Amino acid sequence: MLKQIEGSLGIAEAVALCRPGAICAYPISPQTHIVENLGKMVKTGQLQDCEFLNVESEFSAMSVSIGASAGGVRAYTATASQGLLFMTEGIYNAAGLGLPIVMTVASRAIGAPINIWNDHSDSLSQRDSGWLQLFCESNQDALDTHIMAFKIAEEVGLPVMVCMDGFVLTHAFERLDLPSQEQVDQFLPAYEPREFLDPKEPISMGAMVGPEAFTELRILQQRKMLKAIPIIERVTKEYREITGHHSGGLLDCYNCENADVKLIIMGSTVGTAKDAVDELKAQGINAGVISLKAFRPFPYDEIRAAIGDTKNVVIVERSFSYGARGILHPEVSRAMRGKDTNIYTAVCGLGGRAILGTTIKGIVKHCLDGKFCDELTWFDVDSKVINSYLKDAEGITLPEGPLPESVLLDTLQKVRA
Repeated sequence: MLKQIEGSLGIAEAVALCRPGAICAYPISPQTHIVENLGKMVKTGQLQDCEFLNVESEFSAMSVSIGASAGGVRAYTATASQGLLFMTEGIYNAAGLGLPIVMTVASRAIGAPINIWNDHSDSLSQRDSGWLQLFCESNQDALDTHIMAFKIAEEVGLPVMVCMDGFVLTHAFERLDLPSQEQVDQFLPAYEPREFLDPKEPISMGAMVGPEAFTELRILQQRKMLKAIPIIERVTKEYREITGHHSGGLLDCYNCENADVKLIIMGSTVGTAKDAVDELKAQGINAGVISLKAFRPFPYDEIRAAIGDTKNVVIVERSFSYGARGILHPEVSRAMRGKDTNIYTAVCGLGGRAILGTTIKGIVKHCLDGKFCDELTWFDVDSKVINSYLKDAEGITLPEGPLPESVLLDTLQKVRA
């Protein structure tokens, strides 16, 4: 069914189609509209046999999700930014207990300074928590990925974060194709928990484990993660066959055949990049886009195959690791070990700064002109502002770009003219 709706409402309707038994909610922008709309569905009876719990914090939202999932029901929650950090203890517990919770992370920058706009700092801070992390490039992709996430989580026996760009997707209105309840029921069977708490057959969950067995448990958890890769591929294929939607998967390639440079991107920037490489192609510059959908587990073999023999690869990241380099860079480097590939990182779009087509085209040309002198380069920055705070005489020079403020001023001047 085609609907012109806000991304958050599309996600709410997709989650409702999955027939969750418990939704644990605490508001934090930019995910609030998702749980708000789910609450309305429960109250009006559109979503039945579901307990909607308003809790007093994000930590409680994850704690209640853990309790609900351990009690044998399909559980869902959502958060962002500081809320995700507040959940951290519970996030690790949910993964260690193997609970198939699905959680939306409406990705947003982490303070201080406080910033409510989009980048990937929050979701990527939890990359070692043991959750599967699936990134979405559009609202249609996000809608479909949520439905697939429940089946993936329940087959793998691990929780799943569905990461979608805050505001850029959550608050954007566009036409979405919602599958029918019959299609989702065909794809996603009624929840059958593998192990749950039952007073009639009491067991312990999450009991203390000493040195004699802890490493073995972590190895088993790693094996679950690795088994998730073929499960993600199979579940995606099943979903596409039922709905006809081309969403999800481990990664997706665009214009990658014979590309002189390939960009690896996660999230909504993929759409901007596709338009930019189309414009570059018209200029005789052949660049490709690899949309990375699954960050955990990381699809090393699939990334290696997608890059192939391409000499130059640039990872466009909306986050980074202080004191180190890009977060995606070491993963891609591992995938390409033994290959003669130049792998660079372009950091841009932090704190919601717009990544424009000119930014993408600038990154491609910067690479093809051989101007990447380090494995990490910052793009679209104002060097004058940075150097005004530095005491060294030389300062720094970074690739300048069209800052959002400049773009708005230019547009306003043209309108007035």
